[in-house]
Amino acid sequence: VMAGPAGGRELPDTPTWAVALVCAVMILVSVAMEHALHNLGHWFHKRHKKAMAEALEKMKAELMLVGFISLLLTVAQDPISKICISVEAGSRMLPCKLPSAYAGDGQENRRRLLWLQGETHRRFLGKVALMSAGSMHQLHIFIFVLAVFHVLYSVATMALSRLKMKQWKKWESETASLEYQFANDPSRCRFTHQTTFVRRHLGLSSTPGVRWVVAFFRQFFTSVTKVDYLTLRQGFINAHLSQKSRFDFHRYIKRSLEDDFKVVVGISLKLWFVAVLILFLDFHGIGTLIWMSVVPLVILLWVGTKLEMVIMEMAREIQDRESVVKGAPAVEPSNKYFWFNRPDWVLFLIHLTLFQNAFQMAHFVWTVATPGLKRCYHQKMGVSIAKVVLGVAAQIMCSYITFPLYALVTQMGSHMKRSVFNEQTAKALTNWRKVAKEKKKARDAGLLMAQMGVGSSPVHLLHNAGARSDDPQSVPASPRAEKEGGGVWCPAAARPARRVPPCDGWRSASSPALDAH
Repeated sequence: VMAGPAGGRELPDTPTWAVALVCAVMILVSVAMEHALHNLGHWFHKRHKKAMAEALEKMKAELMLVGFISLLLTVAQDPISKICISVEAGSRMLPCKLPSAYAGDGQENRRRLLWLQGETHRRFLGKVALMSAGSMHQLHIFIFVLAVFHVLYSVATMALSRLKMKQWKKWESETASLEYQFANDPSRCRFTHQTTFVRRHLGLSSTPGVRWVVAFFRQFFTSVTKVDYLTLRQGFINAHLSQKSRFDFHRYIKRSLEDDFKVVVGISLKLWFVAVLILFLDFHGIGTLIWMSVVPLVILLWVGTKLEMVIMEMAREIQDRESVVKGAPAVEPSNKYFWFNRPDWVLFLIHLTLFQNAFQMAHFVWTVATPGLKRCYHQKMGVSIAKVVLGVAAQIMCSYITFPLYALVTQMGSHMKRSVFNEQTAKALTNWRKVAKEKKKARDAGLLMAQMGVGSSPVHLLHNAGARSDDPQSVPASPRAEKEGGGVWCPAAARPARRVPPCDGWRSASSPALDAH
């Protein structure tokens, strides 16, 4: 409802106490929200949650960006509403079908369009406004609702993912027990096909075509089991750390998940383009919002199946590489398991899915709460409710299944993430690297100056005149050659091969205590 004679009193006709009351309430609510966010950021810093604090700052930046967009729409509301286009262009790609009451001849439709645009554009024959002031007001409300729902969905995703990962903490604590160390003693051997990890992911599931079906359904029931977690943990430690390292893999995954949350909580330029594309294609006749409610679920199922396939491929590689394993079966992390050797593409697909779910829910709430839009967008309320249910199911699946599975499986890439170090260690390494680069730069500069100074002096040439390249004394002898009384030292001398210690015992696959993997 617009202000003015047709919609209500303007500011000069409003009591001052009403203006002051509304301003005071808005200011108090804004200050309370800002103070709450500030205290939350202080709590994150106090708990050394640097990644969460950065995610909070990005969240504030996104809300500020939405505020700027709303401000621009408000300021440009009148100038844009005065831009005129032809009636023919204004009647194309409408989101809703024209009511049958206006389905008359072309002259009748023209009069209706002219009436809808207000008195300002009546004087332009055959012209309508590019966007009316009322439609721009509705648009900037939708943008704000979209940002709010994206933040809420991001927080819900992080909360459900942490809830799913709580059981992994119990598995991590078992790695310090004597039973686990005895079961995974490197001196004990067993056949590869007898290990629980290989038996779980091979067999019938190794058949081409069938394994994709198995991977598809496995993500719903047993996406991550104890044997999967412990095997991937051991493979990560063997590849990047000492084999006997007491590394807290669960805490590392939590820090890595917090770093990924910084990406998920933001709305990148690509996602804004996706939102604009959806608004562009949302015209009557093609059902854009219907198939857009199915796309996130399809992407999640595709990503979850791929992540399960990564684990199955690593199990098959163990089977192909060796017939006997010592201790726990060791997987070899590599980027080759992921699409185009890019594990970060999985995070982008999850981020896109989360944004599409937020768009779907924000659009539903906005159209239901805005007068006049419900009749247009929800002519079949049953279909609209089905879309919302589908979106909520996709969000729960993304938060509780796909995102935790991503956090675990993507650690099997070729490189470990920065979150492997805690905040203090990472800061110390960054400072050390900075100091080392400065020292190297200063040393190189000093060496260059010394070479320039010595090389230009003729005394330097006189000192080196007696030293010829064929002088036997100018050839330094290795310590080994001097000790043995002469000869030439060969740095690439062959070394005897180190013998692999034999296995002290074999483990039977039927022993549950020894078959931890």
